[in-house]
Amino acid sequence: MSKRVLTTESGAPVADNQNSATAGVGGPLLLQDQHLLEKLARFNRERIPERVVHARGSGAYGHFEVTDDVTGFTCADFLGTVGKRTEVFLRFSTVADNLGGADAVRDPRGFAVKFYTEEGNYDLVGNNTPVFFVKDPVKFPDFIHSQKRDPFTGKQEPDNVWDFWAHSPEATHQVTWLMGDRGIPASYRHMNGYGSHTYQWTNAEGEAFFVKYHFKTNQGVRSLSSEQAREIAGTDPNSHQTDLLQAIERGVHPSWTLYVQIMPAAEAADYRFNPFDLTKVWPHGDYPLRRVGRLVLDRNPDNVFAEVEQAAFSPNNFVPGIGPSPDKMLQGRLFAYADAHRYRLGVNHTLLAVNAPKATVAQNYGRDGLMASNNQGRAAKNYEPNSYDGPAETGRPLSAPLAVHGHTGTHEAPLHTKDDHFFQAGELYRLMSRDEQSRLVANIAGGLAQVSRDDVVEKNLAHFHAADPSYGDRVAEAVRALRED
Repeated sequence: MSKRVLTTESGAPVADNQNSATAGVGGPLLLQDQHLLEKLARFNRERIPERVVHARGSGAYGHFEVTDDVTGFTCADFLGTVGKRTEVFLRFSTVADNLGGADAVRDPRGFAVKFYTEEGNYDLVGNNTPVFFVKDPVKFPDFIHSQKRDPFTGKQEPDNVWDFWAHSPEATHQVTWLMGDRGIPASYRHMNGYGSHTYQWTNAEGEAFFVKYHFKTNQGVRSLSSEQAREIAGTDPNSHQTDLLQAIERGVHPSWTLYVQIMPAAEAADYRFNPFDLTKVWPHGDYPLRRVGRLVLDRNPDNVFAEVEQAAFSPNNFVPGIGPSPDKMLQGRLFAYADAHRYRLGVNHTLLAVNAPKATVAQNYGRDGLMASNNQGRAAKNYEPNSYDGPAETGRPLSAPLAVHGHTGTHEAPLHTKDDHFFQAGELYRLMSRDEQSRLVANIAGGLAQVSRDDVVEKNLAHFHAADPSYGDRVAEAVRALRED
C-alpha cells in the first residue's frame, strides 16, 4: 500500500522533509525554502499565550565580568577588556512541559543569556547539554510534537517519544545525555550551560574563528535520581524556582565560569566531525577550553510575568565581532525565535523593559503596530535614507562573511571523516562508570518497555547497539526483563 503524499498547506507535494534547502552543501539556509518557513512559522503559532517550548521558566539578573584576554579572536566590545562588566539577564527553563509543569523532570534545560552590551543586546540561547536531538530545523516541529502531549490522550506518550527517536538515529547522542545521570539537575544553580550551537567570532583584523560556549557551574554539578525527582516533583513542583529565588534573596549568588572552544575557520572543512552539526561535540583534546569570564546572578526579578515570561531571546541578536555559522539548526532559529516573539508578545516586544537595551539606545525606523510607544515625535522620519539627520547604516558588517558554493536544494549535511550518528554516543557511554551506565540503561528501559510496537523497540535497540554493543545488549536485556514482569 503506497503512502499518502506529504504536502505543504497549499497542497503542493513536499520533496524532502528531512533536509532544509541550503546554498550548496553545508551552506547557510535559503529564504526560498517555503516548506521550512511555513513549517516553522506555523509551529510558532500553535499555542497561546505561553511559549510552545521552554514554557516553564525562571530567571534572574546579574553581571558578566571578563577575566581573560580574548581580543585576538573577537572584537566584541563587551569582551574587549579584562575586568569589564556587562549586565545580564538569564532565563532557565524546561523544554517540553507546559507553564504549570514541575521543575524536577527528566528534560533538557534552557540556558538563555541576554548581555546588555554598549553595542546592543547580545542573546546567547542554549541548553544544559552540549548537543541536541536533531540537526536540521525542518525536523524540529516534529520532534517537539513527539515529546508534547498527545492530541488524543492529552499526555506524553512513550509510543510517540520513542517512535520519533527510532526514525532519528542522530538523536542517540542526546538521548544518552538525557537518560544519564545529568538528565535531571538538582537545581538550576547546579548545572552547566552550553551555547550548544557553533558561532563565529571575528577579530579586529577580520580573521574568523568558530566557537562553542561552555558555562561551567561554580556550585558543582548536582543531579537527581529518577526516584528523587518523582518525590520532589510531587511535593514541590516549583523546586528549581524556589531554590533560585531563595538563594539569591539570602545573598548566595550563583555563578558560572565561561569557557570557549575556538577553531580557526580554515580548519572547519577538514575537521573529522562536521563542526556545524548540533548532534556532535568537539572533543576537548582537539580544541581545549579557553577561559573567558565569570557570570554571576545577584538580583531576582520584581515581577515574574513582566520579566521572566515576557523575556524574549533571539539568537539573531548579535553584536560586532560575533555572528552565525552554517549550523543548520542555528540558521533556522535565527528566524524562528524572533518570529515566535513577534507572534506571542507583539511586534513591539523589544520595547519591554527586560528586552530593551540598557547600555545603549535602540535607534531605527520601526513604528506603529500593537502596543506602539516608539513614535519618536512629529519631526522624526520613518524612512531611510533621509535628509533629516536620521540614524544611518555603518557599512561595517558584524562578522566575517560565510563562503557559499554549489547548487541550491535540500542537501543532507556534508559528511566528515568521523561523521556518523553513533560514534560520539558510544564515546559518552564508555566514559561513564559501571554504575552510571546501569542507571542510564534503567532510565532508557523504563520508557522503551512501555512502547507498544515491537518494531519501534527494535529500531531503538539497533541505535544503542551501533553506539556500543554492550550498551545495546544491556538495554535490550533490561527492556525484556521489564516486559516479562
